[in-house]
Amino acid sequence: MLTGKQKRFLRSKAHHLNPIFQVGKGGVNENMIKQIREALEARELLKVSVLQNCDEDRDEVAEAISKGADAELVQIIGNTIVLYKESIENKQLILP
Repeated sequence: MLTGKQKRFLRSKAHHLNPIFQVGKGGVNENMIKQIREALEARELLKVSVLQNCDEDRDEVAEAISKGADAELVQIIGNTIVLYKESIENKQLILP
């Protein structure tokens, strides 16, 4: 579990990132979760955008992705979800 201080640090790091995944009409599926898991291993921190035409609530989407990818939910702001997962091979971020 992340502390408040760690979440603040990650939010500041995520601020300049662009969302690299979009959840649309199809919602969250196994293939998307697999790709997000791989991207988290490579980057540790990423944003997912929830499009207007998504049938699911953004909180449900965030929950499904973070559970499926074993990632920490850092923040949901607007329709953007920020996720963090410590990388095994590509460790870049050192948490406070």
